[in-house]
Amino acid sequence: MTSREAYQLAQDQDLDLVEISPNANPPVCKIVDWGKYNYQKTKQAQKNRQSVKTFELKQMRFGLKIGDHDLGVKMRKVTSFLEAGHKVKITLFFRGRELAHKDIGFKLAERVIQSFGEQIAVDQQPQLAGKQLTFVIRGIPGKIGKPAEAEDTTDKPTTNVNE
Repeated sequence: MTSREAYQLAQDQDLDLVEISPNANPPVCKIVDWGKYNYQKTKQAQKNRQSVKTFELKQMRFGLKIGDHDLGVKMRKVTSFLEAGHKVKITLFFRGRELAHKDIGFKLAERVIQSFGEQIAVDQQPQLAGKQLTFVIRGIPGKIGKPAEAEDTTDKPTTNVNE
């Protein structure tokens, strides 16, 4: 129909004539209640924004002289970040003369990576920048769980309670 007929039909129904596709030949128009249409479009865009999950880069920092228990606590927190789908930037910081023992920092970074095993992917390999050794890991979906317990290097005698 002609544009005048479409406009007259929209006026008779107390609705608006909205051009949907101006580049088509002939242009495509639709008779709608513009206020209601705009409200629904806004609500749909708002719903889409809520459903999109944003992934953050979480950060965990610890020093070179961290104890096994403290390391375990921090690794459990890293595990919770990975389970939530976040990437984790782990920073080992050197204080004072610790910078002379860079190899200990790299060994600790490797120990952290090995504690997760096949559950993670290393996005950024450990690299030293100033007084910090940083690397980025992310969880592999479906594989992330508890990190393997850190191996205790001290020789402790085992005792049997039932003896």
